[in-house]
Amino acid sequence: MTTYKDSGVDIDNAEATKRAMAESLKTSDKRVLNQLGAFASLVDGAFPEMKHPILVCKTEEPGSKQLLAFQHDKIESVCEDMINHLINDIVVMGAIPLFVQDAVICGKIEKEKVTRIVKGIADACKAQGCTLTGGETSEQPGVIPAGTYILTSSIIGVVDKENIVDGSSIQEGNSVLALASSGLHTNGYTLVRKLLADHPEIAQESIDGMSFMDAVLTPHRCYFQILKDLFGNVSLHGMAHITGGGIPGNLNRILPKNLNAEIDASAINILPIFKTIKNYSGADDADLIKTYNVGVGLIAVVEASQKDAIAKKISSKGVDCYEIGTIVKGEGNVEMKGLLSWN
Repeated sequence: MTTYKDSGVDIDNAEATKRAMAESLKTSDKRVLNQLGAFASLVDGAFPEMKHPILVCKTEEPGSKQLLAFQHDKIESVCEDMINHLINDIVVMGAIPLFVQDAVICGKIEKEKVTRIVKGIADACKAQGCTLTGGETSEQPGVIPAGTYILTSSIIGVVDKENIVDGSSIQEGNSVLALASSGLHTNGYTLVRKLLADHPEIAQESIDGMSFMDAVLTPHRCYFQILKDLFGNVSLHGMAHITGGGIPGNLNRILPKNLNAEIDASAINILPIFKTIKNYSGADDADLIKTYNVGVGLIAVVEASQKDAIAKKISSKGVDCYEIGTIVKGEGNVEMKGLLSWN
């Protein structure tokens, strides 16, 4: 007799793992109407405090950073990466994060690791005031090698229609503010892994008192708590989360077709980790700007008359915020002017 367990799927272990997840999924959020075990999650969709609530939805995964994170036992860190990236993608629309659903896909369910993953995701959600309402754990032997985990998650947020931030109100003369990143965030890790393979000595580098691995695995910064007080501010015209594609490939997504963003590359405060990557890779500035955030994790386009007040407010919350450009007439493009300052 050949059983399902013999073929690589242990249903009893999967059920025991799900039971172990239950504690992480407990919530006091009264909008969540059922708990783990139901076929789907029920949440209350009433928003009496909003005139016209608009749901904002997004799916995200932490890319190949998760491979390095699992290799270096940074499970909770990569869960934070995924959730923070996910939340940032709806925050730039002016949305408040509400509910998250996750998926953990693996070759073999290891109870200890899977429960750590789910707790890590739940804790990252709670830190930003939203709730992990459930998800899926999928064991796929023969498709995914044992020990390999692939994470993904989806979010639902909400914004009052009149407070949507989508860049449509951006005007000529607006200021472009940079909000500092915490490091690589969740992009460019295929290059990092190649550098580690080609130049193993890079792992011995010290970056601002941290090891190279700790520096590249620093969690993706979440900007929700920093920006939420600005939601509804008429001086905030657009926001862009700087991920794959860098500043040129993300800021252009919110520009009106008749305007350009003129960015002074020399004004960017480059983080030390990017200097190390440049030294070992030999990549030119144009390639690095396309691959990495180089120190700018999020951009806010604001009324020029309010730029100093907004930058001061953001900086007071512990995130460096400064002007890097302006909005000019154009065709919906990002123009990088000047050179990055590596000194």
